[in-house]
Amino acid sequence: MLKKPQFICSLSLLTLLLSVSPVRSQGVEPTLTDYNYNQDFISIPIEVQPPENKPSTTNACSPFVAPAMEAIIKRYGGGWGILVQKLSDGETIYNYNADRGFIPASNMKILTTAAALQRLSPSTTISANKSLQEWVAVTNLRSDNYYADTLLKRIGGGAVAKQILAQLGINPQGFHFADGSGLSRRNLATPRVLVDTLRVMYSNPQREIFFASLPTAGISGTLRNRMKQTPVQGLVHAKTGTLTGVRALSGYLDHSQYGTLVFSIIANHPNQSGTALVRAIDEMVITLNTTANCQY
Repeated sequence: MLKKPQFICSLSLLTLLLSVSPVRSQGVEPTLTDYNYNQDFISIPIEVQPPENKPSTTNACSPFVAPAMEAIIKRYGGGWGILVQKLSDGETIYNYNADRGFIPASNMKILTTAAALQRLSPSTTISANKSLQEWVAVTNLRSDNYYADTLLKRIGGGAVAKQILAQLGINPQGFHFADGSGLSRRNLATPRVLVDTLRVMYSNPQREIFFASLPTAGISGTLRNRMKQTPVQGLVHAKTGTLTGVRALSGYLDHSQYGTLVFSIIANHPNQSGTALVRAIDEMVITLNTTANCQY
């Protein structure tokens, strides 16, 4: 009989959730006149919506996962959107505001590259004699904003990309393209849209190209210095997202008992440091990995 992990059993009394400024669920209207295409960061103030007090999805695993995840949320405060599902059958392991729109930062590149791989052949030359396959690799692995925006333009813009993703079964009401890179704060996406896209791409004919473009925890790309020498090093393949007041991580986790988990974690918090939000997200991923199978 499998027992509840000790770390959950020993959770101490939590502090109250930090209060944050309310945010519009849509209509965030900053002015972006200039930015560095080679950075995944831009300093613009952000209003943030506090998380709804939604209960986690009820299933056999919630009693184990929810207390640990929500302890982290309460410790750091801010607005969070999280969805974790088993790849094999779509069972929800954890859900927190999964259908609310958040500023996703560079997690928009997941949608951009998925649409491009669906519309164009991998051998299509994009620019500078680089094929689509090479272009996608740079876009996600290095989180190159110029490459992402170029891809979106090449396939016809945000409206066309939305149509392509809708044809793949992605809810078109769950995201909005303001650009292909995620630099604009007018971009919106729900954790569910990101998880659904990741799920679709895992069984897509271009799966290998897409999967190989994602950074690996402690090893490559924008995750090379994160979760090093932890139990999830080499097991997390995910896209990072970074703006002032925004951190995101969406991808796959190879779990020893659940098989592959598909997850999206987005934090919108103007009053918390980026370092703290990254620490919170990494802690959540490690928590998911160490949670035992819930059957007993």
